[in-house]
Amino acid sequence: MAHISSNFILLCLLFFISPGQGQAKSNLTVYTSNTVPKVGSNSTQDVANYTAPMFPLLGFKQYKNNPILAPNPKSNWESAYLYNPAAIVIDNKVWLLYRAQNESLVSTIGLAWSTDGFNFTRYTKPVVQPSEPYETKGTEDPRVVRINGTFYMTYTGYDGTLARLCLATSTNMVNWTKYGPLLPNITDVNYRYDLPINAYAPREGWSKSGAIVPEKIHGLYHMQFGDTWLYTANSTDLIHWNYTRNDLPFAPKLTVWEQALMESAAPPVKTRDGYWIKIYNGVGLGPGGYVTGSYNTGQMLLDMENVPRGPPVARVETPLLRPLTEEETEGQVDNVLFSEGLVQFGGEWKMYFGQGDQFLGVATAALQP
Repeated sequence: MAHISSNFILLCLLFFISPGQGQAKSNLTVYTSNTVPKVGSNSTQDVANYTAPMFPLLGFKQYKNNPILAPNPKSNWESAYLYNPAAIVIDNKVWLLYRAQNESLVSTIGLAWSTDGFNFTRYTKPVVQPSEPYETKGTEDPRVVRINGTFYMTYTGYDGTLARLCLATSTNMVNWTKYGPLLPNITDVNYRYDLPINAYAPREGWSKSGAIVPEKIHGLYHMQFGDTWLYTANSTDLIHWNYTRNDLPFAPKLTVWEQALMESAAPPVKTRDGYWIKIYNGVGLGPGGYVTGSYNTGQMLLDMENVPRGPPVARVETPLLRPLTEEETEGQVDNVLFSEGLVQFGGEWKMYFGQGDQFLGVATAALQP
């Protein structure tokens, strides 16, 4: 463990989740800080010896000491649950933007950083919290990219009725400017897989899970989003996004473990031959051994140069990760492993994910030769 300076507060606690909140136990040391390492225009992104991947990127194994972050009862805003992290490497540290919930289940977004990718220090305050009418019940599930020195974070604003895909920007990871819902006039399709008939229905104004491709391609930025199918939107400035109403899905549901719904995970990663790897989450319906409602992590390959509106050119048939541990199978929501962050750090790939909507874990995979 790295030396902790005097402005860091060390909280050692035994955390127990009651039977009503899942059965998992976690004995974690919690490190917090009232200050955040400085991030600015001169900050570097990614590791110095970054190696672009090839498709498919396989071999992810759960870290033996998961979960790596758990709720902190000493801090009200993250006292109940902590999960679903965005991840990015800045100044040779892994930074996480994670979803936290208090006892009232109102979600905020917290910030943590690490020099090894496993042991994190948390900022004592949330960096994004509900402040607008469209997010009274929570700011949820961030994903982040950095382009030309600015961080662009997509997140879900939730008012108790509608989920709305929102955007905020920052130059230092702490102070964020909100731009409101990105797709206010959208209509998507809601798939109620718990109903025996007429399960598909149009849904007005609902949008979430946006992952931005962090490079301008033929004059446009692109984003895949949605939580029934994956759809696509584009932008010239990363602030204003265009969506074709009643558009065809960017990626339809194909494999047995993603038949209920699909959601973006981390922002796409460019391969060494110019394609893009997209990590995403899919939900099973029972066949194939994938429990109904279970969230699993998958991978597809995108050709953004030639078919930026889809479909993907390849897809891995089986999940990279699936809910198997106690934290994932019994939680606030059972059978959930929900990935949102992917970085290269410490000579390997690290995938960060929520466990049962209650804890935060990581899996690692070797770099390809």
